[in-house]
Amino acid sequence: MKTAIFYGSSLGNTHFVAEKIQKQLPEAVCQSVNDLKSADILKYDFIILGTSTWGVGNLQDDFELFVEMLLSLDLSDKTFALFGCGDQGTYPDTFCNGMGKLYYLLVDKGWKVIGNWSIDGYDFSESEAVIDDHFVGLALDEDNEPDMTDVRIKEWLQILKTEI
Repeated sequence: MKTAIFYGSSLGNTHFVAEKIQKQLPEAVCQSVNDLKSADILKYDFIILGTSTWGVGNLQDDFELFVEMLLSLDLSDKTFALFGCGDQGTYPDTFCNGMGKLYYLLVDKGWKVIGNWSIDGYDFSESEAVIDDHFVGLALDEDNEPDMTDVRIKEWLQILKTEI
């Protein structure tokens, strides 16, 4: 299965996390969404998308144009997984909302999204990325819990392997 990790990153945290994921999935391509063309996306069967949350719970800026291109394609035969970076200390009421917004765009197209992640162990008040006590993908907080990132990535990738 051809795998890609596509991310948008303003300050580098999401890029850093994408590279950590790639180290555990060495066969995967890791690339910024800024550099992508439609043909690049169509080459992959399994696509991991990573975004952070900005402003009052918005998608990371690079995703604005990327989402338009993504949604214009027929990707119904692809499988997606999401990871999001947020700050549960400073923004507890919009923690990882960007990932939630991305999730709803994909499922509204009928595309398959895997990799839910438990909210256990987090300290936030609200998130658009939560459905039934699970995040719609891997939620990470590089600002407050960078020591948890590697463990969470490893466990999440094990979950993905069973769901693909």
